Amino acid sequence: MIDQIKDHIAKVHSFHTEAPDALEAFRIEYLGKKGILNEFFTAFKSVPNDQKKSFGQAVNELKSAAEARVASLKDAIEGREVTQGQYGDLTRPGMPMALGARHPISLVKNRIIEIFSRIGFNVSQGPEIEDDWHNFTALNLPQHHPARDMQDTFFIQTDPDILLRTHTSSVQVRYMEEHKPPIRTISPGRVYRNEAISARSHCFFHQIEGLYVDKEVSFADLKQTLSYFTTELFGTSKIRLRPSYFPFTEPSAEVDVYWGLETETDYKMTKGTGWLEIMGCGMVDPNVLKNCGIDPNEYSGFAFGMGIDRIALLLHQIPDIRLLSENDTRFLEQFKSSF
Repeated sequence: MIDQIKDHIAKVHSFHTEAPDALEAFRIEYLGKKGILNEFFTAFKSVPNDQKKSFGQAVNELKSAAEARVASLKDAIEGREVTQGQYGDLTRPGMPMALGARHPISLVKNRIIEIFSRIGFNVSQGPEIEDDWHNFTALNLPQHHPARDMQDTFFIQTDPDILLRTHTSSVQVRYMEEHKPPIRTISPGRVYRNEAISARSHCFFHQIEGLYVDKEVSFADLKQTLSYFTTELFGTSKIRLRPSYFPFTEPSAEVDVYWGLETETDYKMTKGTGWLEIMGCGMVDPNVLKNCGIDPNEYSGFAFGMGIDRIALLLHQIPDIRLLSENDTRFLEQFKSSF
């Protein structure tokens, strides 16, 4: 009978399976209430006294071997199931990645850059934290100039000469300091002004400002450039220029584009007139050219600046400017089909 037990021990050691059902059947066969081990324990009573010790040792060895084998195979099977649950079938095709969406500000900015690039304008960048010279003084806005009241500014508390830029005109100053005419550049970027937040205005927004400096540049060149731009972006060249004042341009004008009154958003954005102010423009003041090291007797130029946010509201019929900065995925997902 001891030889039978040794045969079972060998069988237990050689047993292997990856199926939970087969492992459970093996456990019941050896360790169940009616299993082989119980049969050997029952037969222990009929074993001669001189063989009981060796018989008992063999049965215990079989029990230990069966329990250890069941435990090791169970751990292996459960570990494999965890791996499969975590990674799945590694041979099947991968899950498609969810498509993101460009922000409407980026869509409009890229479109404007592309339009002006066709007529030779490059892109220039500058810091958002600016100094007084580049943001104000070089642009014909010296200390205590009354026009500075138009710019409610975020100054850096530790240094009153450092501020968050109020317009990207500061980039144009830096560009003119580093480059000689002919200059043809646009400067997109985020700007900051201490304004009340509402559906139509925010304390930070985005601008694109353009600059063209060369010999014999005229106001007619400016008007033709703006007419081309509005035709490409809005599909209409119906614009009007209203006299205005900017310290860094002379003469200066506000540019309105006729959008119409087809929707409720059109009424809100244009205040019921159908005309929407999209930018300011003018001929670069000679003092600004002089401050940047350019001879105003030899060169002239024009400049313009527009708010990207307002144009994005108009083009995409967005009723509230605050939606552009709230990062609501329900809003952003609407632009997945755009590029």
